[in-house]
Amino acid sequence: MSGFLGGSAYAMSRDIAEGYVLVTERTFRGMQAGDLSKLSHEIERYMRELRGAQVSTDEIAVIQARARKVQRLNGAMVVLRAYALKTQR
Repeated sequence: MSGFLGGSAYAMSRDIAEGYVLVTERTFRGMQAGDLSKLSHEIERYMRELRGAQVSTDEIAVIQARARKVQRLNGAMVVLRAYALKTQR
């Protein structure tokens, strides 16, 4: 049984980006070190996808939505890395 909300690491990273999953240390409690590594990889991958998508400069709402998604993913990575370091000891 995986510890990922949504079924897979990629689905969880998309849910985090959309704001469906709020990330705290408690979010990662049921995960093993391998699961944390997979989730970190998928978050980085999804951020690359978001940043690589071409958007017209006159679509302000789309640009803002993408920036919010990237911000949520960056915040999740900060919490995930801090939790991983804390549990590593």
